[in-house]
Amino acid sequence: MTPAHIVAPDDERRHPPDADDLWNESYYADFVRADGTLGGWIRLGLYPNRQVAWWTTWIVGPDRPGVCSVNYHLPVPAGDALVVQEGPTRIELELVRPLQEFRIVASAPAQILERPEDAYGDGSGAEVELGIDLSWTTDGTPYHYDVTTRYEIPCTVTGTVSIGGVPFAVQGQGQRDHSWGVRDWWAFGWCWSSARLDDGTRVHLVDIRMPGFPVALGYVQAPDGAAGAPFRVRSITGLSVSEDVGPHGLPRSARILVAAGTGDDGSPVQNLAIDVTPIAFGPVLLRNDDDGRISRFPRAMVRYGLDDGRMGMGWIEWNQPDPAAPSAGPV
Repeated sequence: MTPAHIVAPDDERRHPPDADDLWNESYYADFVRADGTLGGWIRLGLYPNRQVAWWTTWIVGPDRPGVCSVNYHLPVPAGDALVVQEGPTRIELELVRPLQEFRIVASAPAQILERPEDAYGDGSGAEVELGIDLSWTTDGTPYHYDVTTRYEIPCTVTGTVSIGGVPFAVQGQGQRDHSWGVRDWWAFGWCWSSARLDDGTRVHLVDIRMPGFPVALGYVQAPDGAAGAPFRVRSITGLSVSEDVGPHGLPRSARILVAAGTGDDGSPVQNLAIDVTPIAFGPVLLRNDDDGRISRFPRAMVRYGLDDGRMGMGWIEWNQPDPAAPSAGPV
């Protein structure tokens, strides 16, 4: 792994914004319970120049209604704080051990949605209280992108999620990431994905779909089999992602082809062919209040099946800007 991909412990903390209106600092985390019956994704995004924080969270599972908690009008915490509190909503992000352990404790109003696409409408559903107390412990190598200020960390996840006061124990795997910089959701699309395979290999990728300038980022991390030994990390050097899009823009399936370059040990390039099957969706609708632009953002807990027989689980997302939405010009 080249020095460009090393994550500094201080980068776990908040960063001073530049002057751009859409400068954003984002903390993401997701999980899949080991038995595949429950998963979730959580994001706190801070827009200090707009003085607003976005909270977007889903708890999902196969053959069960999803629980959606969304608030685009929370206050930005002062200084370096990572605690947001307003009315019945309280969100605390704790950097327990930088680059090693990260905790989210939150309580917030939520709605039970029978159909995930209802999140694109009025989002009305039965009201319920959502509680989260989860910890992400690093299980792999933190990986900094080489073209932007963002890093990704594969993790194990433990703790509790409560829905309407009913607790659900979580022990499984997940991913977390942290980014800071201009985030214009409405400018171009992308596909992001993370997986843990049944042999312990971690795969992460992002297919950034900028017209005329596509970008592929990510890694393949494989344990070398020795207890306590570091993961072998290979950066992605080639990527193709295609999806079969169904109603409401929710993909029914996807096919991913990955080439990952040599690691520090000079090991050969890995080529992976992956089939993706969504099993539960947690989408949100993203609207730019200044000019009316919108983007659909379907995220899904998925099963991965590789052509070589390995299986895995994780999360995938697509950002789908609507070119027909009104626009007042570049933001």
